[in-house]
Amino acid sequence: METGSEGVPTERAPGVEAPPGGGPSPAAPARDDVEWRGVERALLRMRRTVLLLTVPPILLAQTVLLWVLVGPVWTVLMVPLVAVTVFGWFALGRNWRSWRYAERADDLLISRGVLWREMTVVPYGRMQLVEVTSGPLERRYGLARLQLHTAAAATDAAIPGLVPEEAERLRDRLTELGEARSAGL
Repeated sequence: METGSEGVPTERAPGVEAPPGGGPSPAAPARDDVEWRGVERALLRMRRTVLLLTVPPILLAQTVLLWVLVGPVWTVLMVPLVAVTVFGWFALGRNWRSWRYAERADDLLISRGVLWREMTVVPYGRMQLVEVTSGPLERRYGLARLQLHTAAAATDAAIPGLVPEEAERLRDRLTELGEARSAGL
C-alpha cells in the first residue's frame, strides 16, 4: 500500500482489490483503473479520544458505587467492562482501516465495514446534493464529512474523516460531474 499526499493510504486495484485491513474483498470491483483512497488517521484519533473520555469515567463511577454499596468483592464485575473497552480500542482501528473511496469515470465507490463489508456505488448523474459538514469535534481534529444525497434514499452515502480541502475538492468535482451527467435527463 502506498501513502498519498497528506499521509492518506492509497492503493491500486490490480483485479480484485484487497481492503486496507487485509484479506480479499469480494465486493470490490475488478478494475485496473481504480485508485482507492483511505480516510485520515485523525478520524481514528478522534474516535479513540471519544472512547477514552466516555467509557473510563463511567467505569470508575460504577466501580466506586459497587465498592460503597455492595462491597469490594463485587468490583470484580468491572473486569469484563474493561475488556470491552480494550476491544473497542482495537475495533475502532479495524473500522478506520476499512473506510475507503474511489472516483471512477461514471460513479463514486465507497467501501467500508469489517465483518459486514459494504460497497456503495453512487452514479454521478444520480447525485442531487453534495454537502460538506464539520462538527466542533471534527473541526478540532481538522476533519470534515462529505455527505451525498441521491434520488434514491437507499444510495445516500457519506465519507467521514476527510481533510476539509479534500472534502471541498470532492464536493466541487462531484457537483460538476453530477450536473454534466444529469443534463440529458
